[in-house]
Amino acid sequence: MIVLAGIVFAVVILVIVIWMLLARKLREKYAAMWLVIALAVLLLGVFPQLLLWLTTALGVQVPANLLFALAIVLLLGVALHHSWELSQAEDEIRRLAEESALARTELAVLHNRLEALDARLRSIEPHGEAGTGPEDPLPKPGAP
Repeated sequence: MIVLAGIVFAVVILVIVIWMLLARKLREKYAAMWLVIALAVLLLGVFPQLLLWLTTALGVQVPANLLFALAIVLLLGVALHHSWELSQAEDEIRRLAEESALARTELAVLHNRLEALDARLRSIEPHGEAGTGPEDPLPKPGAP
């Protein structure tokens, strides 16, 4: 009964991972890890004597201890990988924030220069309504 439960569990994991991968809810690099786990569980479910052989070959007394040790190593690996990815994401976020701040500063400088040029243009325009003469390079909105 436990062998059948292991096989069903592995197949369910495979189906869920493949569905999430196809629906773009899971990235390929994470899907690969989960597919390897599901295939390992399926392999142990189909060939339970493999776990007994590994237990004997590695000198472990109880097969459950080997499974727990493998699960702990796997979880440590996943935690280390996620910590590395989080560090990479923090570096990228910091870099993007710095670039955004520089772009905002440059935009503010350009805006101030534009305002200064606009003020200079207004100060040298002939008296009267601006933009009514033929020398105006920018037509008014809605004008043909």
